[in-house]
Amino acid sequence: MKESLYAKSLVAIQFVSMGAMLLLSRGIFYNALSLYIFIVGLGIGLWALLHNKLGNFNIQPKLKENAKLITTGIYAYIRHPMYFSVFVMMLGLLIATPTLYEIFFFILLLVALYLKAKKEEALWIEENADYVAYKQRTKYFVPFVL
Repeated sequence: MKESLYAKSLVAIQFVSMGAMLLLSRGIFYNALSLYIFIVGLGIGLWALLHNKLGNFNIQPKLKENAKLITTGIYAYIRHPMYFSVFVMMLGLLIATPTLYEIFFFILLLVALYLKAKKEEALWIEENADYVAYKQRTKYFVPFVL
């Protein structure tokens, strides 16, 4: 029960942060750079979806039954491309018209995504012996960097 509450809380923090940013921003169409960054983030997410079946991942930081470790496409470079996609898209929104409120919610979003990724990694290590080797040859969020 405690694990489920933690997972649901992280998802709630993620979506509240994203929603607040959407409400506070003038939008991605405010300037060309914002739109470009948002589209790059969207592309990263679509690339990840091309290599991952919709039933294979979970919005909560827990593994679905019979989840398969994906190591192709962008997953060959980073372990959490969907989170990276959200980060990049929200960065595009943030730089459109940054305010202290938006910066606060962006940082809150980053913390939630990091904690979700950390929890998922612990579950994958318990579930799949190949994950440790996968973890050693890939980056956390940002290809070739982090």
